[in-house]
Amino acid sequence: MKFTLSWLKDHLETTASVAEIAETLTDLGLEVESISDPAARLGDFTIGKVISAEKHPDADKLRVCQVATDAGETQIICGAPNAREGITVVIAKPGVYVPGIDTTIGVGKIRGIESHGMMCSEREMELSEEHDGIIELPSGEVGERFVDWLAGHDPAKVDPVIEIAITPNRPDALGVRGIALDLAARGLGTMKPAPTADIEGQFACPIKVTIDEDTATGGCEVFGGRLIRDVQNGPSPAWLQDRLRAIGLRPISALVDITNFFTYDRNRPLHVFDADKVTGDLRVHRTKGGEMLTGLDEKDYTFGPGQVVISGETGIESIGGIMGGLATGCTEETVNVFLEAAVWDHIQIATTGRALKINSDARYRNERGIDPAFNMEALDLATQMILDLCGGMPSNRVMAGKVPDVSRAYKLDPARVQSLVGMDIPESEQRQTLTALGFKLEGNMAHVPSWRPDILGEADLVEEVARIASLTKLKGRPMARVDAGVPKPILSPMQKREQIARRSMAALGYNECVTYSFIDHGSATLFGGGDEATMLANPISSEMSHMRPDLLPGLLQAAARNQARGIMDLALFEVGHAFQGGEPGEQHLQVCGVLIGRSGPKDVHGTSRAVDLYDAKADAEAVLAAIGAPAKAQILRGAPEWWHPGRHGMVCLGPKKVMAVFGELHPKVLRAMDVKGPAVAFTLWPAEIPLPRKSSATRGAMAISDLQAVERDFAFVVDQEVEALTLVNAAAGADKALIEDVRIFDEFIGGSLGEGKKSLAMTVRLQPRDTTLKEADIEAVSGKIIEKVTKATGGTLRG
Repeated sequence: MKFTLSWLKDHLETTASVAEIAETLTDLGLEVESISDPAARLGDFTIGKVISAEKHPDADKLRVCQVATDAGETQIICGAPNAREGITVVIAKPGVYVPGIDTTIGVGKIRGIESHGMMCSEREMELSEEHDGIIELPSGEVGERFVDWLAGHDPAKVDPVIEIAITPNRPDALGVRGIALDLAARGLGTMKPAPTADIEGQFACPIKVTIDEDTATGGCEVFGGRLIRDVQNGPSPAWLQDRLRAIGLRPISALVDITNFFTYDRNRPLHVFDADKVTGDLRVHRTKGGEMLTGLDEKDYTFGPGQVVISGETGIESIGGIMGGLATGCTEETVNVFLEAAVWDHIQIATTGRALKINSDARYRNERGIDPAFNMEALDLATQMILDLCGGMPSNRVMAGKVPDVSRAYKLDPARVQSLVGMDIPESEQRQTLTALGFKLEGNMAHVPSWRPDILGEADLVEEVARIASLTKLKGRPMARVDAGVPKPILSPMQKREQIARRSMAALGYNECVTYSFIDHGSATLFGGGDEATMLANPISSEMSHMRPDLLPGLLQAAARNQARGIMDLALFEVGHAFQGGEPGEQHLQVCGVLIGRSGPKDVHGTSRAVDLYDAKADAEAVLAAIGAPAKAQILRGAPEWWHPGRHGMVCLGPKKVMAVFGELHPKVLRAMDVKGPAVAFTLWPAEIPLPRKSSATRGAMAISDLQAVERDFAFVVDQEVEALTLVNAAAGADKALIEDVRIFDEFIGGSLGEGKKSLAMTVRLQPRDTTLKEADIEAVSGKIIEKVTKATGGTLRG
C-alpha cells in the first residue's frame, strides 16, 4: 500500500515528520517497507541567477557564466542551449551529489577555464525526463533552497511516498483514511472530517440492476449504481494525476482516475461503464461455464462454472469485483456513464481471481474485505467528484440486494489487558483508544466499526488497546518462583540420561539418525518382533507395518542406503524407543550405535584397520560411564540371536540385569538387511542403570588411596572351550574390595600343553585402602584367586 504525505494530510492534521510517521506506523503493526523522499536528495541544491553568459573561447556550444549564489558570484561553464543572462537557475555547488548522473560535483577545468559548480536540468535531479536545457525558474531568491521553492510552487515533486506492508487481517489499512485513523488514535495528529455528499437524482435511472437468487448468497450482497449523463471525459486535474503517478499508477482519464482515487483513498473499489455501450439492464449472476470476455487489460478470459459476473442483454460486461470489460470501458468519447458500487463475497472473489489469474487492485481489496456500510455513501462521493471534474447530470440510485448487517459488540474488560498483555493501561485510556479507532461504547460493550472485519472477540479489543498504547512500552519481568531457593531440575533422570547419551555419541564421532518407529514385518522378525501385538491396524505402506522391536533395523537400513551411494565407512547412532507391544508402557528407551567399514582413511603408516567388536565395546563403555553406570560390571554371553554367537558380550550387573550389549552382528542378519559387513554395534538400556542413591547435587570426596598397588601375574591351563571372560570374572570375585582390575595379557596354544588345551595369562591388580599389603596378605589373596579360577574353569595353575 503506497500513499504520499500530502494525501495523508488530507485526512490527518499533523506536523509530524516523515520519519516520525514511518516509525509510528511500524510500531502500530503497519510495517513501513520503503520511503521515497525527494526532498532528502535535493536538500543541498540552491537557487542562483545568471549575471552574464559569454561564449567559451575554445568551444562553440559552451558558455562561461557568472552566477550569483548564496556564496557570492561564481563562475560556471554550461553547455545547455538555454543558458543566458537573467534566468533563475538551480545550482549544485562543489561537494553536492547529483543523483541523475550519479556524480559529486567538484571544481574542474573545461577547455582550460575553471568551473565552480553546475546548473542542473530536471533529469539530472530526477524530477522528470526533461534534459533539453537547464531549469528556468519563474521566481525565487538567490540562495534559497530549491526544495523550499518546490514545496511552495510544485509540491508534488517533493511529496514523500510511503509504502507499508498490509497483513491479511487489516483491509481497513488499504485506504489512506484508515491509516490516518490509526495515527490519530496514537496521538500523531487529529482526524479531519470525512467528506460527505448528498446527491439528488434528477431523473429515473434507465438501467435497472438485479441479482440472481443463487448469486445473492455467497456471490454479491448488494449492487448499486446510477447513470450520469453528459459528462466530459478528459485528462484528470494535475493534483490527481500527481498522486496516482506517485503511487505507481498511470493516469488514464478523469473517470477512470476517479475510481482509482477512491480505491486507494477509502479502500472502495468502483467501476464505471460507458452507458451507451451497455445493452439493456445489468444482471449479476453466475456463469454456466465456457463464456468469454475481453478485459480492460485486453486479455481474453474464459469462465468456468459458478463464477460471478455482470451481464447486459447481449452478454457479459464485467467480472464482478475484479475487472471490467473492454467493450464497455470508458474512453475520451464517453458522454454517459453508469457508476457501480457493490459488496462482493470475498471468498468468491478470491476463487474467481485465482482461477482466471487476475491480480487487480479491485480484487486485492474485495477479497480481503471492504466496508459494506460505506457502499452507497461511496457511490454518492464518487458521483460528486465526477460532477465536479467532468460535469453531467445524475440519475436516481438503483440498488439490488441489501447492505449486509455486520454489526457486533464485545465486552470490554479492562482487567484483561493486564492478564493478556502484561501492561497496566487505565480504563479511561482504553475507552478513549477504542473511541478514536471508531468503536462506539455503550457501557462495557464496544460496538465494532463496519470497516474492521478483523475484530472478532474480546481479545481483539485488548489487542487494539495494547497496539495503540505501543508494545514497545512492555517491560519484561522474570516470572516469580513457586518455591524459594534453588529450583528443581526440569528434566527427569531418564531425560537427562538421554540428553547425555546423545551428546556423548556425537562426541565419539557418530552421526545421529532419526528413523521411523515403523518397519516392515521381515525386519521386525529378524530382531525378535513382528507379532500381532506390534502390528499396525492401518499402515501407510507395507514397509511400515510393525512397530520396531529394536533400533538396530532402522540404523542398518540407513547404512544400506549410504552404502548404495558409495559411503562405506559409517558410524551411526540413534536414541529412541523400541516397542514390545502396542499398549502404553510397552516400550523402552534404547541407545544404539553401528560401526561399519574401517577405523579411518587409508594412509602410508597403515593405521587404518577394519572396525571390530572392541571398538563397539569401548564406545559402549564410554557412554555407560557418561550416563552414570557403575564402573564394575560383568561381561557375559547369551545375547539374542541377531548377535554373532562368539563375538559379542553383555554388560551386566548380574545375570538378569543387562545394561548393554556389544559385538558383531550376525552375518545372516546383514545379508537380510542388504548391508555389506562385517558390522559391529552396541545397544544400551538407560533405564536398567541404577539411579544414584543420593539425589542431591553435591558430590562425595574422591577416594584415592595413598598406598602402593601390587600386581601379580597368573597363568592357567584350561580347556580350549573355556572363555577368557570366565577366568576374569572368577578372579575378580576372589576379593571384591581388594582386587581393582583383572586383565588377560597372553594366550598360548600347543607345545607341551597337549591337544585341546590352552594357557591364559592374566594380571591381577591389588589396591589396598587401609594398610600396606604384606607378603602374607598377598599370598592369601593369590590362593583365593587360584581356588576361584580352578573351581570355575577346571583348569590348573601353570608351573
